[in-house]
Amino acid sequence: MFNRVIIKLSGEALAGGDSAKKFDDEVILGIISQIKELIESGVQVALVVGGGNFWRGRDSKEGMDKVRSDQIGMMATVMNALYLTDMLENQGVDSVVMTPVIIGTVTQQFSKKTALSYMEQKNVIIFAAGTGHPFFSTDTIAAIRAAELEACALLFAKNVDGVYDADPRQNHRAVKLKHITYRNIITNNLTVIDTAASAILEEQKILSIIFALNEPGAILKSASGDAEKIYEIGTKVTV
Repeated sequence: MFNRVIIKLSGEALAGGDSAKKFDDEVILGIISQIKELIESGVQVALVVGGGNFWRGRDSKEGMDKVRSDQIGMMATVMNALYLTDMLENQGVDSVVMTPVIIGTVTQQFSKKTALSYMEQKNVIIFAAGTGHPFFSTDTIAAIRAAELEACALLFAKNVDGVYDADPRQNHRAVKLKHITYRNIITNNLTVIDTAASAILEEQKILSIIFALNEPGAILKSASGDAEKIYEIGTKVTV
C-alpha cells in the first residue's frame, strides 16, 4: 500500500457522469467510503478536484475572454471542493480545502508544510482553484502537488479502465496496456494526461495510475501498489 497518494477527480465524476445533475451523492459516498478505508489503514490522502460538472472551457460563449472563462472554471472547482468536504465530514472524515489564492474565510491558502501537517493528522486535503492561473488544467496542478508533497503515486480517476492501444469505444479489438511511459504519452499526443502534467511527472519520476472510477474498489486497488490489482482497473504510467 502506498503511504501518500494524490487522487485526481473530475467534476463529471462527482456527477456520476450524468450531465443533468451537479452531484451524485451515491457515487460520492462510494468514493468517500474508499478514502475512509485508506485513511484508517494509514495512507495519507489528498484530492485534486475538477469543475466540469459546472463549467468547462468549451462552455464559454464565442468571443468570451479565455482568462475569464478559466477563472470561472477555477471557481467551479472550489464549489466542488466545498461540497466534498461537507460530505466527507458527514461521514466522519476530517478534511481541509486549500487553494493557491486567498478566498477570504472560505478556504485555506496552500502551504506544503501545513498540508503535510494536516495529512499526518489524518485529514484529507482537497486542492481547488487549480494553479490560480489560466491556461493550466487540473491535471497540471495534480502533478505539481504530487511533486511538492512527495506523493508515492498520482491516481487519475477516469471513465475508462486504463490506456488502450486504440479507442476501445470504436475498436472492440483494442488491447489495454499494463504500462505506458510519459514519453510515449507526450510523443504520441495522447489525451489521457495533459502534456504539461506528463512532463512534470516524467521529470520528477512520479508513478501515475490511470483507472476507471466506476470499477468496484477501484481507488483501493489503485492505491494498493499491487501490480495485478492495478491492472484489473487501470494502467501504470512511469518514466
